[in-house]
Amino acid sequence: MSTLPVIRLRPKTKPQAIRHGFPWVFADEVVTDRRTRGIKPGSFAVLEDPERRPMALVTVNPESKIIGRVMDADPEAVIDADWLRGRLKRALALRERFYDTPFYRLVHAEADGLPGLIIDRFGDAAVIQPNAAWSDAMAQEIAAALHDVVGVGTVVLNGQGRARGLEGLPERMEVLTGHAPAAPIEVPMNGAIYLADLMGGQKTGLFYDQRPNHAFAQRIASGRVLDVFSHVGGFGLAMLAAGAEHATCVDGSEAALSLAKKGAEAAGVADRLETIRQDAFAALEAMANEGRQFDVVICDPPAFAPSKPALEAGLRAYERVAKLAAPLVAPGGYLGLCSCSHAADLTSFRNASARGIGRGGRRGQLIHTGQAGPDHPTLPQLAETGYLKALFFRLDG
Repeated sequence: MSTLPVIRLRPKTKPQAIRHGFPWVFADEVVTDRRTRGIKPGSFAVLEDPERRPMALVTVNPESKIIGRVMDADPEAVIDADWLRGRLKRALALRERFYDTPFYRLVHAEADGLPGLIIDRFGDAAVIQPNAAWSDAMAQEIAAALHDVVGVGTVVLNGQGRARGLEGLPERMEVLTGHAPAAPIEVPMNGAIYLADLMGGQKTGLFYDQRPNHAFAQRIASGRVLDVFSHVGGFGLAMLAAGAEHATCVDGSEAALSLAKKGAEAAGVADRLETIRQDAFAALEAMANEGRQFDVVICDPPAFAPSKPALEAGLRAYERVAKLAAPLVAPGGYLGLCSCSHAADLTSFRNASARGIGRGGRRGQLIHTGQAGPDHPTLPQLAETGYLKALFFRLDG
């Protein structure tokens, strides 16, 4: 018999979603008595249905709206080093099938059976984001399992961001194994070279999710291109690698633009790159007033709708981006619009983008819809794992 604590679904709560693969249990779905509220965040427990039948092994955080996250469908599973190594081996096998260099997202949280845990690999280094209490508490064990399974020498913990706040976790940043990288790491993707700052960059230092959309942008790259909200030069450097004559990258972070320049230097295309540090909306408006146009314009903003309460305002922001960007596209050119907001589904984002293009005085064809690559698998039962959307339009003359 298990010695773990038990949390139980409330009477009349339907357990089918959990049995069919939904990985979350919300606080208003369980009996939250004094014993349940006393469970230490990050602990493991057996989830029972209203008839007291065991359903799964979960990790519990009474301080979160998501009080339980399914760790294993087997209620008698043991979350130890062997269990962690097993999940990591499964995740690694998927990535090694698709990528011939060791640069990718290794673990995509619930979609890889490791709820709330993100791991990005950068060659001999890895950055983990433990966004759930269990993974924060077991960070050292995760680092050891990474060393055993993947062979990385350095593991950095980046404990920052909105998700940790929702779990009641404090911000933390530390090197768990190895040594802090002395310089940004060169990351080759799609023929371009990016610089990832593992200790001071956004999130883990680089966004791997846009890799397939960078590749599509390379197919339409020509002439002069504009990459707005560029971060370290994502779309701009990819299109330069594909033969674009010139790229302009716009971002509000001087540190990110500095890394974009270094990436261009490493790839031998620095003479074809222009960087502008400016608020993106202000930059779009200023370029329109100057009459500037580009053969390709890409806008990849941060999440304007990170939650359902922010959805309406977020969709208005996406519409505004499209409205301001559309006039900057030369006749017959291309406009790429991206959203990383899981609260804005594809239909809502597509409609907002189309409205914005129309309000910008343009008409166009939607020629491609993109998403993240296979290193960001989607759990069908959890829409949040399929957050990225990329729309490419060919605009009229």
